[in-house]
Amino acid sequence: MELLGKYGKEDLAILYIAKQDEKVVEFVESLQPPIPREEKWVLIISTMYGCPIGCLMCDAGEYYHGKVSKEGMLEEIDYMIHSRFPDGNIPIPKLKIQFARMGEPTLNENVLDAIRELPEIYDAPGLMPCISTIAPKGSENFLEELIEIKNKHYPNGLFQLQFSIHSTNEEERRKWMNPTIWNLEKIASFGEKWYVKGDRKITLNFAVAEDSEIDPDIILKHFNPEKYWIKLTPVNPTDRAIHNKLQSGITAENSEINPLVEEFKKRGFEASISIGEWEENEIGSNCGQFATKYQNNEVVIRENYTTSDYNLSD
Repeated sequence: MELLGKYGKEDLAILYIAKQDEKVVEFVESLQPPIPREEKWVLIISTMYGCPIGCLMCDAGEYYHGKVSKEGMLEEIDYMIHSRFPDGNIPIPKLKIQFARMGEPTLNENVLDAIRELPEIYDAPGLMPCISTIAPKGSENFLEELIEIKNKHYPNGLFQLQFSIHSTNEEERRKWMNPTIWNLEKIASFGEKWYVKGDRKITLNFAVAEDSEIDPDIILKHFNPEKYWIKLTPVNPTDRAIHNKLQSGITAENSEINPLVEEFKKRGFEASISIGEWEENEIGSNCGQFATKYQNNEVVIRENYTTSDYNLSD
């Protein structure tokens, strides 16, 4: 793997651009201020070179050049870990590795092999893999196998599964993501097989646009609040979101008093708004932004960018 450069802030998020087999990949390490790295460290890696799904708000879907190999994914992880922990001993209570950067992880069987091997490679008692998926057609075997891996290697809440839902209107969901995605009923049916006592609750994620149709009663109809929690996020200002005229329903001004949170809580769900840091929009740590710009020769990556060096909104 050839590192092409990096961009970001040491105390927030650093985005890396690299080349594997002549293909561009990006990966990120991030913090959740004010929580220090010594307590929580998040690594977000790509499972594909681009993405074949084409969600309306995600720049990773601008192109698709194939799957990242198991070895390629471990290279992404290894680069970030060994730059800070050369001996592979990571004494952090929560080390979250998200297979959620560029690509739909459930369409790459190599992800399963990488997740299996992680506990053998690193001495990391806080290791917690995370899969975020839209649950497309073709992901059935992957997710069934993932149940076995989770139960064997990551019991007692050491694995996080997230479904990107975005709307309770099935037609709107297919428009936003892909016509082949599982419906809510199928996701709920799988969740019953996935969840065992001691697991982390399954996350249902909504990127909330101004005109999103999100009905908490429909979610309650399908999903048990004892097994699921609700995460509401802004629609990030990616190039595709701007092109598709998706305006975020969560902004810096209304993020503290969003009525959807209370509506979900009234129905027994744990619910919260997850916005990270608004400054990450300037860093460009939204999926696929920098890899796409690099491939289109729209930006030259240098070492050690700071947020004043380049503004993605330009």
